[in-house]
Amino acid sequence: MSAITPLPCQRHLFEIPRDVSYLDAAAWSPLPRAVREAGEAGLLVKSRPWTHRREAIPIQAERARTAAARLVGAGMDDVAIVGSVSHAMATAAANLPVAPGGRVLRVADEFPSLRYAFDRLAAARGLSVEEVPRPGDGDWTAALLAAIGRPGAPPLAIATLTPSHWTDGGLIDLDRLAPAVHAVGAALVIDATQSAGAVPVDVGRWLPDFLAFPTYKWTLGPYGLAFLYAAPHRQDSTPIEENLGNRPPAAGARRYDRGELNDPVLLPMAATGLELLLSFDASAMTARLRHLTDRLEEGIAGLALAAAPRALRAPGVLGLRAPDGLPAGLLDRLREAGIHASERSGALRLSPHVWADEDDIDRCIAALRREP
Repeated sequence: MSAITPLPCQRHLFEIPRDVSYLDAAAWSPLPRAVREAGEAGLLVKSRPWTHRREAIPIQAERARTAAARLVGAGMDDVAIVGSVSHAMATAAANLPVAPGGRVLRVADEFPSLRYAFDRLAAARGLSVEEVPRPGDGDWTAALLAAIGRPGAPPLAIATLTPSHWTDGGLIDLDRLAPAVHAVGAALVIDATQSAGAVPVDVGRWLPDFLAFPTYKWTLGPYGLAFLYAAPHRQDSTPIEENLGNRPPAAGARRYDRGELNDPVLLPMAATGLELLLSFDASAMTARLRHLTDRLEEGIAGLALAAAPRALRAPGVLGLRAPDGLPAGLLDRLREAGIHASERSGALRLSPHVWADEDDIDRCIAALRREP
């Protein structure tokens, strides 16, 4: 089988100066021009409401919902529009019936949005929380599989997982883990924040009870909006906030829609960003991200910075760790060189997206090689 040709660089769609290497998609993305323009048009709707029909705004909600559903392989009736991933996870935790004595399973150092609601659920329902420690060999999937099937452990009630670790892109292979979770009769909740828009996400393959992702990172949209997929058997439940729009006759995942849904600014921005992503070949886009992070890894060979093996890391994120910790002030020095990245739990997290090119990568490599 021939290798997939990577998607060409899409920098022309953005407003990124040539001397800026923005390698921080895992934090938040710059807006494409079209998304910014959609937001500006939406501001005029609110600025001059007498010139716009409010009846047109719900159409934007369904446009965004449809695009979000397509991105994760869902039906549009299975997707709710919420305010954040933490909102989504609170909804999921409130609608998972569990018996006392079971386990909630997650990885160590998980992002708070995927922890807090389930900590509260565990305390209220008499569940234990098991955090799988960071494996020395970097193989999160093997460590999680061992935890799921550990003899003598309390029964698994809920697995709260992500397709990769948010701090450094460590791969968490849901193609292997989801069947193991289902085999023991546990619920599966997925936070796809660091995956939706970067790698293919398919609810039909993983069969989660709930899956959520926001719009401000890899999906090229605004802050303050997220989507929640709810499996059909999880839709006849109770939203965490009651509003006119999510009460009957609203049905399906729309029962979980947030209040003040019909935002003339955020909805068209989110829809525009999602539709732009959907216009790309997903496999070609993922191949581009892998090409860029592989180039980064190859370029820093010989430095005192280590990444997980390629087979154990997500395509779009390269997490670099140093034996004695990252040098003090590293992010500031990179920023002075026009390179934008993040430090997360001791790792330099480099996360290019479709706007980044080889010059961005090479500038970052050169800056890291200048480090003392």
